[in-house]
Amino acid sequence: MEWVWGEPRPESGAVGASPDATPDPSKRVPHQLRTGTLLGAVPVFLKSFPGGKWDPTDQDVVHTALRETREELGLTVPEEHVWGILQPVYDQQKTTVVPVLAGVGPLDPQSLRPNPEEVDKVFALPLAHLLQEQNQGYTHFCQRGHFRYTLPVFLHGPHRVWGLTAIITEFTLQLLAPGAYQPRLALPKWSTG
Repeated sequence: MEWVWGEPRPESGAVGASPDATPDPSKRVPHQLRTGTLLGAVPVFLKSFPGGKWDPTDQDVVHTALRETREELGLTVPEEHVWGILQPVYDQQKTTVVPVLAGVGPLDPQSLRPNPEEVDKVFALPLAHLLQEQNQGYTHFCQRGHFRYTLPVFLHGPHRVWGLTAIITEFTLQLLAPGAYQPRLALPKWSTG
């Protein structure tokens, strides 16, 4: 079994994982490199999971996640493969991001049909690689000379997974490999209102 997941927001959507009781460290976690044109004039490429805004045709965040995964990666995930919803997180604009976890079975990133208007590249990080301490990093943030919070970073060649995608990756590793992954995450206390 392989994993894929994304970032559904109450205005948005998608995620996935293996139903194996003990995760196989040889499996890979697909990520995507978002096309820089989505971010305006500055060509910034973000590593992420499929996700986006809630659409009035979506019944809930699960349907948003599944729709966004289909639109962005060309991957159809049946609703019965959805495991559940992970802990919501908030971006810097205080938008709620609700990760949805679903099993997708064996997955070859080369077989996906990413939407070129949204996704520049799909790459896969091996679970065994993500679980090795030398591939895990943390960024400590200070404000006015005082420690504020720490966020995870996952390293893999040219791909540095950071921000909300790293937080969701960390939550997923805690769930899939509870004894093998030890987080050192200190999230900021952002209010939602």
